[in-house]
Amino acid sequence: MAAAKVSGPKKVVVAVDDAAAAVKMAKGRWALAVQSFLALSVVALCALLYAPRFFSAPAPHGAVVGFFAPRSTSGAASEEHLGLEHVGVGGDADREGGGAPRQVLDNQVGSPCSSLPSHSICCDRSDYHSDVCFMAGDVRTDPASLSLLLFPPPAPGGGAAAASVEERIRPYTRKWDGYITKTIHEVRLRAARPEEAAAHRCDVRHDAPVFVMTAGGYSHNLFHVFNDGFLPLWLTVQHLRRRVVLAVLAYSPRWVGTYGEIISGLSGYHVVDLLRDRRTHCFPGAIVGTRYHDYLAVNSTRLRDSKTIVDFHRFLADAYDEQPSGSSSKPATATPPGRPRLGIVSRRGRRVIENQAAVARLAASVGFDVDIMETATGAPLSAVYASVSSYDALVGVHGADLTTLLFLRPGRAALAQIAPLGIALLSRNLFGVPAARMGLRYEQYDVSAAESSLSRRYPPGHVVVADPARARREQGGKEWELVEHVYLRGQNVSLDLDRFRETLARMHSRLKEEPQQGQVPKSADALPKM
Repeated sequence: MAAAKVSGPKKVVVAVDDAAAAVKMAKGRWALAVQSFLALSVVALCALLYAPRFFSAPAPHGAVVGFFAPRSTSGAASEEHLGLEHVGVGGDADREGGGAPRQVLDNQVGSPCSSLPSHSICCDRSDYHSDVCFMAGDVRTDPASLSLLLFPPPAPGGGAAAASVEERIRPYTRKWDGYITKTIHEVRLRAARPEEAAAHRCDVRHDAPVFVMTAGGYSHNLFHVFNDGFLPLWLTVQHLRRRVVLAVLAYSPRWVGTYGEIISGLSGYHVVDLLRDRRTHCFPGAIVGTRYHDYLAVNSTRLRDSKTIVDFHRFLADAYDEQPSGSSSKPATATPPGRPRLGIVSRRGRRVIENQAAVARLAASVGFDVDIMETATGAPLSAVYASVSSYDALVGVHGADLTTLLFLRPGRAALAQIAPLGIALLSRNLFGVPAARMGLRYEQYDVSAAESSLSRRYPPGHVVVADPARARREQGGKEWELVEHVYLRGQNVSLDLDRFRETLARMHSRLKEEPQQGQVPKSADALPKM
């Protein structure tokens, strides 16, 4: 009996131990299954998040760029583990998400390069002013030869390599001007052979296409800085919404310091000094050269997104205004009771208003609050923008400083250009027509012979003063030399106050009218009367 009493509990204990072991084993199996499921989920999530980084270029603000970055060539897979720099955009350039229409590198309507296939090079040389080339695929810089190399994707089964293609381009908007074009560095665009990849391994990888431009040319002149430089640049890349890397020829720290706000508005990436940076930069595509529409012009009919010069003004306002990013320029509201603000451009050296003080008093008597806008002071462009954007009207003699008309408020402000003797048509084309396209109220005051200092330099009745049009015709092929050295560089003006009062009074009266809300022209074909 004693033995039976003892053996009974032992069996119970053994059974309980077996059950506990079974439960513990089951729990271990479930824990292992849960851990495995979590690990696989993390791997799948990472694949979904990061695979597009390796197989396609990041979308600019949610849009899909019209090309795909090829898979890495031999040895490229391990390059990221060797300390290679991978450059991505910062700031607001990649905060927007969501689906968006597919985009391509070329935003020009009717361009032969607008439907650029992957792994190809296309150049549009049809424009009188500028050439522009595009590359889609694995693009790498070659500093030694100042080239962009396009590497093909690996051929299935080791097939034949792509045909050899090479283009050369000087990225500037005055290709007809041999004098300045020869100073612009020539860039080669070449389809590379697969075996060249080992000698051109990526030192820096970028997740956006490169735009090759120059900071050279007529960069000392504000008109050319905008007309030949930043406006064509904006035309060419604005649709990429800052998802583009600027690679600059003739780069200088002074250039970046002077135009830093505009550069940051165009690109969310660090600028690449293409001549001094000896590293190999890799991009998923490239644009070399810019589009050009006309003097300070944006032709909406030539752009897929129908942008206008008013959109360029808004871009400048966003770059310089102390307003939250994304806000537009100052609204076109009615002039408050009181005196409209008038800025008088005060030039130095040539094309000076000799009786400027009297002109300022005249403008004040007409009803303006007058401000003298000094030029060539070294003031930062942001300060110039702040001044000009606060004016209701701007008055000045024809010259590069009138490029600041781009800072005036479209549909509300006014511009009065004083055209020196002999260049009335030139003045109207360079600043009058662009002002009208912006919806500015435009006045042009053509200087008479008696108001020009040339009447003191030449004898009475001299053809240069008495009949400038004839004087220009008689120069034949040297007409521009006469215009440049005599009519542009060789005269000042002293305005007839009684005659100029009429111009000021007309402008003042128009400014006191209701603003032209909704009357800003949509395209170059809808110009207001000047």
